[in-house]
Amino acid sequence: MTPAPAEETGAPRSSESANTGSAPTQVAGLSRPSSAPESAHAIAEAAARRSYGKLVAFLAARTRDVAGAEDALSEAFAAALEDWPAHGAPHTPEAWLLTAARRKLIDAARLRHTHERSAEHLLLLAELAEDEDDTSAIPDHRLELMFACAHPALDAGVRAPLILQTILGFDAATIASAFLVAPATMGQRLVRAKSKIRQAGIPLRVPDSDELQPRLAAVLDAIYAAFAEGWSDPAGTEARRRNLSEEAIWLGGLVVSLLPKEPEALGLLSLMLHAQARRAARRDARGDYVPLADQDPALWDAQLIDQAEALLTRAGAMQVVGRFQLEAAVQSAHVVRRRTGRSDWHAIESLYDALLALTDSPVVAVNRAVALAETRGATAALAALDSIAADTRLLQYQPYWAARAQLLARAGDRERADGAYQRAIGLEIDPAVRRFLQQRRQQLHEG
Repeated sequence: MTPAPAEETGAPRSSESANTGSAPTQVAGLSRPSSAPESAHAIAEAAARRSYGKLVAFLAARTRDVAGAEDALSEAFAAALEDWPAHGAPHTPEAWLLTAARRKLIDAARLRHTHERSAEHLLLLAELAEDEDDTSAIPDHRLELMFACAHPALDAGVRAPLILQTILGFDAATIASAFLVAPATMGQRLVRAKSKIRQAGIPLRVPDSDELQPRLAAVLDAIYAAFAEGWSDPAGTEARRRNLSEEAIWLGGLVVSLLPKEPEALGLLSLMLHAQARRAARRDARGDYVPLADQDPALWDAQLIDQAEALLTRAGAMQVVGRFQLEAAVQSAHVVRRRTGRSDWHAIESLYDALLALTDSPVVAVNRAVALAETRGATAALAALDSIAADTRLLQYQPYWAARAQLLARAGDRERADGAYQRAIGLEIDPAVRRFLQQRRQQLHEG
């Protein structure tokens, strides 16, 4: 289950995930040593945020050893935090890190040298050493690495988490929280997957057309999970999350540029741009949370919305409907409020009907209930929620309880609404959203 950006229930997630409560991502080797000046660590942190996946992909493209590339880059970051405070940060931090990591890989390859594999190791050493001094333009192999991580030889459940770790540097604990798995279990799965890539010789390349589709879904899911992780920090206060949404949009654009006739790639990019267009409206001047229904459309980014609508139109012309296109269409139906003053709730209900038939997701069912409240009233919406109440996946899903509380309040059932608000408040980790829910509960008490 993946976090998703929508605010219909009075909470910032609505599709394919429960409240994750995940911590900021952490690249190994970037724990701050007490002797390192703030500037040196900040430069290393910025380099990791910009280029972690690009560096890992470049190194792994030569070795097919993703874990080895990550280890080498981690050691390079550690070396940077020792060297840069004393000698100054380099003019091109990424080039310095790449050279250091490449030398770590060469050293590791030499240690593994055996007579039986001498030719292989000599070839590897030659590839790692070639053009070592020319790091002015580091080739971008991130897309190739993403498709390697989505290879059919790997377990389907680990493909998206693997992409998140290798491309964006998410640690196992953050990924585990997002996918509702124990951190130790997720860590073991990631280690096994990276070992499989190396042992099976899975190439880092964009697959041929006949094998592209089965692996594209995992790539798109991982990109969306990355976007949602950044979306969970709308104020941009956590350095490791600050650019995740933009990075995911860039990766989505990269896939679209490669696959311009793939409707789901277009739909995903449209969905992310629609959500990103509302970022400035999600908090008021005091930093308080503003749900979608209360946002000022004048604060939405019209240029991003136009781009999103154009992408959705392109996808629709291909007449192959998928999950991301439907979710983008929901956002488009909310955007009409810029012109009419009201979201197109009948269209939203129909779109959620289609999404529910396609995904059978309880999270989609929650959002459909919210739409039903606008088209058929709170009683019909509560009946829809009651029909999925036995699904244990919803017990810890905060938007379910927030929606239930809101609908019970509208139906005049204050006592049960109060209990639902308590559950929602207890599950929420975002202070601004928690305050919002507490205010709603207080309003309930005040009648």
